Amino acid sequence: MSFDWEFALQILPDLLEAFVRITLLVTVVGSLTAAVLGLVWAIGLRSLPAWVGRPLSFVLDFIRMTPLPIQLLFVYYTFNNLSALSVGIIVIGVHYSTYMAESYRAGIESIRKGQWEAATALSLPPHRTWRAVILPQALRATLPSLGNWAIAMFKDTPFLIVIAVPELVTEAKEIGGRTFSYVEPFTLAGLIFLVASYPTAVLMRKLENRLAY
Repeated sequence: MSFDWEFALQILPDLLEAFVRITLLVTVVGSLTAAVLGLVWAIGLRSLPAWVGRPLSFVLDFIRMTPLPIQLLFVYYTFNNLSALSVGIIVIGVHYSTYMAESYRAGIESIRKGQWEAATALSLPPHRTWRAVILPQALRATLPSLGNWAIAMFKDTPFLIVIAVPELVTEAKEIGGRTFSYVEPFTLAGLIFLVASYPTAVLMRKLENRLAY
C-alpha cells in the first residue's frame, strides 16, 4: 500500500482546521479549567474540615479513577442541553483537575513546616499566607508537572470521538470513511499531534531543569 502524497496535501487543510478549531481549543480551555479547579481542590483538601474534605477527596478519587470516555458519555446524555463541545471541555477540564490537584498537593506538602510557622508567628491571615508565602513556592515546584498534564490532556482529546465532537482524529476518520483511504488521514493526524506536542514537551523539560532547586 503506497502513500498518496497528492491526496495527503488535499486533505491537510481540513485536518489542520479541525486541529485548530476543536483540538487546540479544547486543550487550551480545558487546561486553564483544570489548573484553576485543581488549585481549588488542593487548597480545599488542605484547609476544609474533615467532614467536608473527606467527601471531596472521595469524589476526586472517583473522577480520577473512572475512564474519561465513560465520563464524557454520562455527562453528554445526562445534560443534553449542553453542546458536545461544551461537554468535552467541561469533562476533560474537571477530569484533569483531579490530577493537577495531586500535583498542587505535592507542591504544597513540599513547603517546609517552618514557612507555615513563620506565617503564623507574623499573624498573617490565611489568604495572605497562601498568596504571599505558600503558593509562590509551591507553584515553582508544580509548574512543570502541570505542563505535563496539559500535554497528556492534549493527547486524550481523541476520546471526544465518543460524543461526536469533530476534533482532529474524528475528522481523519470521517475523511477515511468518505474516501475509503485511511492511511493518509490517520498518518497526518499522528504527525500533527507529534509536531504540536513534542516542542511543548521539550520546553517543559527545560522549564523543569530551570526551576529545579
